[in-house]
Amino acid sequence: MRITISGPPGSGTTSLARHLTTRYGLDLISAGEVFRQLAREHGMDLAEFGRFAESDPSVDRMIDARQKEIGERSENIIVEGRLSGRMVENADLRIWLTASIACRAKRIAGRDEMDEEGALVYTENRQRSEATRYLNYYGIEIGDLSHYDLVLSSETFGVDALATIVDTAIACLKRQKESL
Repeated sequence: MRITISGPPGSGTTSLARHLTTRYGLDLISAGEVFRQLAREHGMDLAEFGRFAESDPSVDRMIDARQKEIGERSENIIVEGRLSGRMVENADLRIWLTASIACRAKRIAGRDEMDEEGALVYTENRQRSEATRYLNYYGIEIGDLSHYDLVLSSETFGVDALATIVDTAIACLKRQKESL
């Protein structure tokens, strides 16, 4: 089973991905993990590689290509990242998580040790930057959710409830495959 989990910053994609990998014994590849691996391959620490990535669009393309390659060749994996639902063409289930900008900024403030107002500005700027890059690099309108099988609110549902919804979707997909 190949599952992709995408969503804007602070929407809970990593939390859900980790929860499901434990529940189903799947491997996990995340954009953040690929970023760290590429930093090591380039002989840079994360801060150096971050500065390099800001000045060189090929870094985003490398991360996306690596995630696509790993996701498409793996049989039992969750691929977590903003574009994973678009990049892993043979995914069995594509999930998009959403939550209001205020909710996401509060989460980001809590984990990144910044105040909520700063986190809100940071999140809005990051979203704008990513949307522009995705449109320029790939012609992807990140707000078009038509590629996703499930669009779920992580503001309404906690990680356990989200996992229960995903459990139902997985069970349906398994029954569907068995009947073929």
